[in-house]
Amino acid sequence: MSQKSDTCLDAWMDREAMAEAMIPLIGRLYRENSVVTSVHGRPLVNRSVIDILKAHRFARQIDDVELPVSETLPILRALTELELGAASVDLARMNTKYQREGNGVPLLDFLRTELADVAGKHGADERTSTDVVLYGFGRIGRLLARILIDHEGGGHGLRLRAIVVRKGAENDLVKRASLLRRDSVHGAFPGTITVDEENNTILANGTLIQVIYSNDPATVDYTSYGINNAIVVDNTGRWRDEAGLAQHLSAKGVSRVLLTAPGKGDLKNIVHGINHQAITDEDKILSAASCTTNAITPVLKVLNDKFGIVNGHVETVHSFTNDQNLIDNFHKGDRRGRSAALNMVITETGAAKAVAKALPELAGKLSGNAIRVPTPDVSMAILNVNLETETTKEELNTFLRETSLNSELHKQIDYIDSPEVVSTDFVGSKRAGIVDGLATISNGKNAILYVWYDNEYGYSCQVIRVLEEMAHVNPPAFPRAEELAVTA
Repeated sequence: MSQKSDTCLDAWMDREAMAEAMIPLIGRLYRENSVVTSVHGRPLVNRSVIDILKAHRFARQIDDVELPVSETLPILRALTELELGAASVDLARMNTKYQREGNGVPLLDFLRTELADVAGKHGADERTSTDVVLYGFGRIGRLLARILIDHEGGGHGLRLRAIVVRKGAENDLVKRASLLRRDSVHGAFPGTITVDEENNTILANGTLIQVIYSNDPATVDYTSYGINNAIVVDNTGRWRDEAGLAQHLSAKGVSRVLLTAPGKGDLKNIVHGINHQAITDEDKILSAASCTTNAITPVLKVLNDKFGIVNGHVETVHSFTNDQNLIDNFHKGDRRGRSAALNMVITETGAAKAVAKALPELAGKLSGNAIRVPTPDVSMAILNVNLETETTKEELNTFLRETSLNSELHKQIDYIDSPEVVSTDFVGSKRAGIVDGLATISNGKNAILYVWYDNEYGYSCQVIRVLEEMAHVNPPAFPRAEELAVTA
């Protein structure tokens, strides 16, 4: 028994050593070549040894075995020899492709062919820098700031330049910085933050953020701060139609606007992965829809494509929000005046109908309702749908698991089948929604799916993806996988 224990410990220490060796290679590729590395979509930049090993363990969902660090470390070493230009490289998918198609070719030669478009470009990045302004700095605004700072890299792509708020107190700047630094749900900011009260700036991990105080979006002169052609992300929820949001376009230095809430009227509601192809350079104002719409639309799309949806109902079990009262008090909305911390509160949701704005083929087919519950983050959507084609729980889960791994929607849909997961396990999930396979129910043509989603962070990741599309700052992704067949 002692010998077996020693063997296990030795194997673990070997894997730790290899993961430690990966960290400087990952950092070098990121900072010198603008290359972002990942394992099945799990980013490796600025991650710890344990984070890297956990990302490799995730591969069990595909091959029922962990992805060996001994196979990805040589890939990283080879990548550093290719003098790459800006790119996104998934080490797990690249390793799978090499194992299947390498045919004995040396790894370096195989990678040079696979990455021919960026090999030898010596860190060249054809992307232009796009200034981003966060109008409002609440729950979503601060998470967007964290993600943008984390993605800053070499300064290409999206650059957070300013936040705009209404001044709440004399020490407003210090309080804003403190809320960015510490979060009761999402933990401490991963880095350093410095406040300059004289110049109204926050310096976060090298990103200098100008704090602008204004009550009128039309009168801000961003050009006076060196900000030009910026995309303003309005996360206040104060204006949701074109007329209201157009006020931002009257400000100097603003070119486009993105709303982090469902848009009203004819505004395009974009769910990344579903209809982001509809974004054009002529679109000056766009909506990133709601967190619930982003969570359910990808799952509904693949279900409709595979089995056909006749009709259905979406019930959302949603964490409480700032719109509710902590204790009983007057509220203009029905039931929302009752204590959010003590009650389950039945309320309306427009998410089911909003699906049709991104997925027109489901127009008129879905109803929806919501129950607000006393948790601060992570929600669940229960999809009860009637299908055109009969299926089984096993067929549904196999299809959704494969979809989460190998389809174009792998950034939107995740899958889990653990018997012990609860809502807090999904805090910080980058996916729009996570299918809980063990909860799936199937009865012929009727299916009920349970989809978890971090209604704060997961949604914020979707907003960033829309921003990247608007700014055309996505680097080329490798391997350029011919779309892997999604099998039932």
